[in-house]
Amino acid sequence: MTLSIRNQFPGTVTDVTRGKVMATVKVRLAGGQDLTAAITLDAVEELGLEAGSAVHALVKSTEVALATGPVEGLSIRNRLPGTVTGITAGRAMASVEVAVEGGELTSAITEDAAQDLALATGTPVVALIKSTEVALATA
Repeated sequence: MTLSIRNQFPGTVTDVTRGKVMATVKVRLAGGQDLTAAITLDAVEELGLEAGSAVHALVKSTEVALATGPVEGLSIRNRLPGTVTGITAGRAMASVEVAVEGGELTSAITEDAAQDLALATGTPVVALIKSTEVALATA
């Protein structure tokens, strides 16, 4: 299956915390970062997820926010530091390529936001991803 989702990160499940309906699944990415996904218990069971399971974490580029410095007092759990490697700007939106440990990700943000943040190649950033926006897939 081929997907249109730009950000696809291989990793290994390190922990599954089950709630009544949802679960949080912690994934260690190939680059060593930890990512948390909030998915349904049904999905955990259907995918057979447990510590040691190989997965791909999938994140749409429109769900990746960028910050140019440390962010405090924010509920977003997934914060991946990186460096801007390229920007493709349009009239309304910009596609920002970010090198992170072990790979690269894409963020789709408004052109106004890219200008306000003064993003350019080499700018250090933090990619912010809500755990509810991380999908998991198995092979």
